[in-house]
Amino acid sequence: MPGPRWYEDGREPDYRFTLANERTFLAWLRTALALVAGAVALTQLVPSFPVTGLRTGLAVLLAAAGTLLAAFAYRRWARVQRAMRHDRPLPRDRLPVAIGAVAALTGAVVLVVVLGTIA
Repeated sequence: MPGPRWYEDGREPDYRFTLANERTFLAWLRTALALVAGAVALTQLVPSFPVTGLRTGLAVLLAAAGTLLAAFAYRRWARVQRAMRHDRPLPRDRLPVAIGAVAALTGAVVLVVVLGTIA
């Protein structure tokens, strides 16, 4: 099965870099699946929060982040692969910052809720 047309452009990079890029892509996919699984667990296994709709809102945030991450992971892989094939610097990416922000926000909200129920 032929790959994308750009995959034949430039020169073939060292296979170790190509495989490292692929491992990074797979790590992004695992993270995306974990976010979606967290959303499912939140809605199915966690009791309702004292704030109406908060549990659902957090689950939607996690599911949306996981879905977007899965979609953008391929784009990131392809951009890095093209850069390597043309001996260009690797592209900057905001994806880690965005996913980190979602995880931090979710964790902070859950922490506030847990501490609020203890008091």
